[in-house]
Amino acid sequence: MAIPVIMPKLEMTQETATIVEWLKQEGEEVEKGEPLLVVETDKVTVDIEAPASGILAGVRSGPADVVPVTEVIAYLLKPGEAVPQEVSSAPTSLTPPTHSPPPAATPVARRLAATAGLDLSEIVGTGPGSKIRKADVERAMASQTAPALAKTRATPAARRLARERDVDLRTITGSGPRGRVQAADVPISPITPERATPAAEVIPLQGMRRTIAERMTDSYQGVPHVYFTVRVDMGEFGKARASLNARAQSTAAPHISVTALLVKAVAWTLKRHPWLNSTLRGAEIHLLPEINVGVAVALEEGLIVPVVHQADLKSVGEIAQEVNELVTHAREGRLTPADVARGTFTISNLGPFGIEQFTAIINPPQVAILAVGATRSEATVSPKGQIVIRPVSRMTLATDHRVIDGALAARFLAELREVLENPTLLLL
Repeated sequence: MAIPVIMPKLEMTQETATIVEWLKQEGEEVEKGEPLLVVETDKVTVDIEAPASGILAGVRSGPADVVPVTEVIAYLLKPGEAVPQEVSSAPTSLTPPTHSPPPAATPVARRLAATAGLDLSEIVGTGPGSKIRKADVERAMASQTAPALAKTRATPAARRLARERDVDLRTITGSGPRGRVQAADVPISPITPERATPAAEVIPLQGMRRTIAERMTDSYQGVPHVYFTVRVDMGEFGKARASLNARAQSTAAPHISVTALLVKAVAWTLKRHPWLNSTLRGAEIHLLPEINVGVAVALEEGLIVPVVHQADLKSVGEIAQEVNELVTHAREGRLTPADVARGTFTISNLGPFGIEQFTAIINPPQVAILAVGATRSEATVSPKGQIVIRPVSRMTLATDHRVIDGALAARFLAELREVLENPTLLLL
């Protein structure tokens, strides 16, 4: 009996997925559990395993096709079996080509190449695993312009004037022999009636970017956000991190980033303020049993939030290793659906980008998000009334006012500031 291969549903709200490439070709034998194809959702790119052993046949969708979840995309047959009638009679245009799969590329690079009419197979990728990135496509677009200009017949003087006056030689009708452009043909003003206005680059709002747009719009319009900002003295935090990293270096343990230590401190504080670790479902507020802290990671094509699950139960070293791996996998496009699922609270740290203070939009269905700014040296007043220079970071908590009142948010931030300024409290 023919075994159908369906487009799996990898996420709760997923409706479609895009086929990136088939790892097996039509007619090839496949073993159960062997990687069969690669699909891309709005959040992650994953390998899909064969549900059974057999011969791949009746492939209905090829690379770049967007397929609804649970739809049959192929069959696995035993020797002598035939593809079910409804598939064999399907239009042949749905059968993917037998040539090599397209090269790996980010969604932004694919869209840009398609808009420019470039063949990805002719572009050299500089990303991890030779993955093609936006910058690679832009270089290819720039190099494509130079040969076109070289074909225009023009004198050296005309070419020099065209460069100085920012005039496209292709828009000029030459008066010289065989249409050669002379110096006198180059207009003084670069703006001529014949010169068309450059068209804007059009990038479809789809994939991860579309999901971000829809979810953030729904959150900002449907959730009453309230913001609270505190100044945190990061002196002791920095000393504790330096001490931990010195020990980590001597024991070959993972490097502890600012974000990793923040995750531990936030999880410690959420344990004491469970309302910040909740979700609103209809007319009920659910205080969640696990503390799963998401870490916002900026990618070329958008923002993704991998999750450190049960962060309150893990040591700083375990969190550091997990954060390092999640960030690396995110940037290499190797996150799994489980890596981005079940987050209960999110940290967005723009300190490495030099941003001193900002507000973030809550990531539904969570009820709060912490925006962390850069640490800067500032003049502060000590408890003894002296003016001293201290490393200070501004942190802004956004809360869903339907669930979190001002007093709850203030107590959470006060205790978070206390543990960041006295990291030894994490030992309690």
